[in-house]
Amino acid sequence: MGVVALDLRRSVTFYELLGFRFPPFGDDEEHVQTDVGSGAQLMIDSAAMMAELLGEPPRPGNLAAFATRLASPTEVDVVAGRVAAAGHTVVTEPWDAPWGQRYATVADPDGHRIDLYAPLGS
Repeated sequence: MGVVALDLRRSVTFYELLGFRFPPFGDDEEHVQTDVGSGAQLMIDSAAMMAELLGEPPRPGNLAAFATRLASPTEVDVVAGRVAAAGHTVVTEPWDAPWGQRYATVADPDGHRIDLYAPLGS
């Protein structure tokens, strides 16, 4: 699951109240994440970074997403291609993210964002 935060530290503090634990991060970080079990991740991204990735400011409908970890960077490309071939939207084409993952974002028919990712080098 992914959420967008105007204030990353404030959001992390909130999610820690719910029992999530995050690694230490600096004031200039734009992305933090934690494992929630079974390969699921809770990721919090800055609104500024998401505006760059999406090409538009975050707004209702693209503020939250969930993430699916795939087996390899190649599978991120394959799944994003399959989504596009079926006539659905690939919001962000696969790319190598600075946090060490092959990443893409797709949208379901209702516009909910789903992030596809795999660690680089896998």
